Amino acid sequence: MANFELTGTLKHLMDLQTFASGFTKREFVMEVKDGNYPQMIKFECVKDKTAILDGLAIGDEITVTFDIRGNEFKERFYVNLVAWKLSKAEGGSSQDAPAASSSLDEQFDNEPDDGDDIPF
Repeated sequence: MANFELTGTLKHLMDLQTFASGFTKREFVMEVKDGNYPQMIKFECVKDKTAILDGLAIGDEITVTFDIRGNEFKERFYVNLVAWKLSKAEGGSSQDAPAASSSLDEQFDNEPDDGDDIPF
């Protein structure tokens, strides 16, 4: 799978989410300038990669390296931008967590089926 990279400004940093299965994720939003229309793009960090967001503040210029992941759940399709490396754009130090084994099957195996609820 290809890796992608974007540089922009950190706009929102959500709280860490922990699920009953022990799966954790943390989402953040970055503003990317694209001509006249800035784009607000949401990323997520999963499992041990949530630590790469520690020490960042709203307004920081960051470069995000990420993968695109897609899955289907109950005939609905979802796309997630999964960040695995961050660095401050001003030449700050890179924040890279150790690699984690992550598959969608592992993440949601222990989630209860509550009807139409999505597992994340």
